Amino acid sequence: MRLSPLTKKMTALIAFLLCDALPSSAFAVGKLPTMEDPSRGAGKGIVQTLQNHAYDIVMLVALVVVSSMFIGICYHSYIRFAEIHTGKSTWGQFGLSVSAGAVLLVVGIWLLTKATSIL
Repeated sequence: MRLSPLTKKMTALIAFLLCDALPSSAFAVGKLPTMEDPSRGAGKGIVQTLQNHAYDIVMLVALVVVSSMFIGICYHSYIRFAEIHTGKSTWGQFGLSVSAGAVLLVVGIWLLTKATSIL
């Protein structure tokens, strides 16, 4: 696809204006930020530091698992709520879905907390 000369000039002008709109600190050259220590500390050696970073990664994965459980339970409850209005479901089934989801979420959080405490 060939661009016309006018289109090329307009693209260059827009790029120039966007670069001009950026703060000058975006182009500043200076000291790079330092890497943070893991939540358990830097450790006494490289192996312990890597283990501490692995612990943080496992905690992040556990957070993602719990978040996906919460989203799944909310989605299922919303679908059950929508089925009430079409007559496919009842309020009792909706309440059962919400309460069972809450119990599953609490059990899931408890199990993940126990699993991460093993590390």
